[in-house]
Amino acid sequence: MSTAPQKRVAVIGAGPAGLMAAERLGQAGLRVDLYDRMKSAGRKLLMAGRGGLNLTHSEDLDAFLRRYGEAEAWLAPAIAAFPPEALRAWSAGLGEPTFTGSSGRVFPASKKASPLLRAWLRRLAGQGVRLHTGQDWQGWNAAGDLLFANAAPLRVANAAPVRVANAAPVRADATVLALGGASWPRLGATGAWTTILADRGIAVAKLRPANCGFTVDWSAHFRDRSAGQPLKSIRLSFAGRSVRGEAVITGYGVEGGAVYALSAALRDALEAGGQAILHIDLRPEMSEAELFQRLSGVRQRESLSNALRKAIHLPPVAIGLLREAAGADLPREPGKLAALIKAVPLALLAPQPIERAISTAGGIAQDELDAGFMLRRLPGVFAAGEMLDWEAPTGGYLLQATLATGLAAAEGVLKWLAREA
Repeated sequence: MSTAPQKRVAVIGAGPAGLMAAERLGQAGLRVDLYDRMKSAGRKLLMAGRGGLNLTHSEDLDAFLRRYGEAEAWLAPAIAAFPPEALRAWSAGLGEPTFTGSSGRVFPASKKASPLLRAWLRRLAGQGVRLHTGQDWQGWNAAGDLLFANAAPLRVANAAPVRVANAAPVRADATVLALGGASWPRLGATGAWTTILADRGIAVAKLRPANCGFTVDWSAHFRDRSAGQPLKSIRLSFAGRSVRGEAVITGYGVEGGAVYALSAALRDALEAGGQAILHIDLRPEMSEAELFQRLSGVRQRESLSNALRKAIHLPPVAIGLLREAAGADLPREPGKLAALIKAVPLALLAPQPIERAISTAGGIAQDELDAGFMLRRLPGVFAAGEMLDWEAPTGGYLLQATLATGLAAAEGVLKWLAREA
């Protein structure tokens, strides 16, 4: 494409989707300016990597794509073009080979985000990508130029693209929006873009918390004794779906990987004005009949707490949860107690606010975008990542789709610029 070096593309949002779009566009020889409202790039990526950066998942692609629910057909072409094995090769190319954990989740060898991000920024710098930090996007002026506020002073850092401040309106031949959702806004994604796009007539589904915890009306005694304690090797069930994993009791309620896997259905039930009763199997590896047999040997004078610890190895937090659910004394009759252990009912009151959620549901409606992720109402403007109306569970699916749509939007830019030349 002979005119590519003369074309200028603005990528707004220096999270994973924006960085991936900038990389592909820089690789193609375009002039790429990357903007972010924070003082450095990849803030949420770094936060996600604190507990071990989960890049993707090792399950087969068909099963992988089903994790996106209603958005599967929409996201499938982008993910098929940049599948998990391609992501792993990309990570290795940045000096971070990957490994697969026992759960099937894929991590960089260092299990950290910072080495990967540093190498990524060095690659972008080598491609001539210019990173403008402290730039809060405000939309467009009447001439179609991009507007930014709160320009930061010139900042230059080693191992990163040159940082420059831009107070004046910016003219771009194409724009990629990768501004994220609205979870963890202190890391940069505030969701303020929803108003900007809605004012342009673009349909944006309400942003809602995804992969979030839920409020529970704990007793003061249980909350004070159990907050911060994990429930390990449990099974959670709701609306005909069950998930094995772990949860954590918190001061406000409950959170954790198994909860997040069911959070979309739980959130939707609560928002519809219904109930969300989560059932917890505290011993999924044991049948109700086996529990009954073990509990039948409990002596009448023995305390139930001791019996539950000795007979079926329940930790104190699980015993406390049983007492919360019973509402009074635990039943001593083995059959009733076994049934309770296999399905502890937990009434959830509300999802945690979006500010505390891991990710965001809602965003730009699918119908607003063409196959190249360009906004139909705004030719030359593309969108990617968590701005789009899709959600997925934790486990590598979030980052995989974010990166894949960032790459797909960049490919869309290249094809559109070629047609416009």
